[in-house]
Amino acid sequence: MTQQSLIIYPSDFPIKIMGAMQDGFADAIVTVVCEHDPDFHSGKIEMRPSSKGNYLSVTATVRATSREQLDNLYRALTSHPMVKVVL
Repeated sequence: MTQQSLIIYPSDFPIKIMGAMQDGFADAIVTVVCEHDPDFHSGKIEMRPSSKGNYLSVTATVRATSREQLDNLYRALTSHPMVKVVL
């Protein structure tokens, strides 16, 4: 049985990445995302600090072209040492 995708490709797809508040976190996320979406740039992210300022949430809106691309991007983000959670 082939699993149907709920995403129609290509489309803009938001990914939320959370990590500790530290210098270079957002830049590191942009670098990882650019490896999987060459048209991505820092203008396509939204950043929100946690209420106590210990963590930073970065929402990156990528141009999703395939399930394989998104899977590879999720793997790259979740394995990054600065990243705590990817949604």
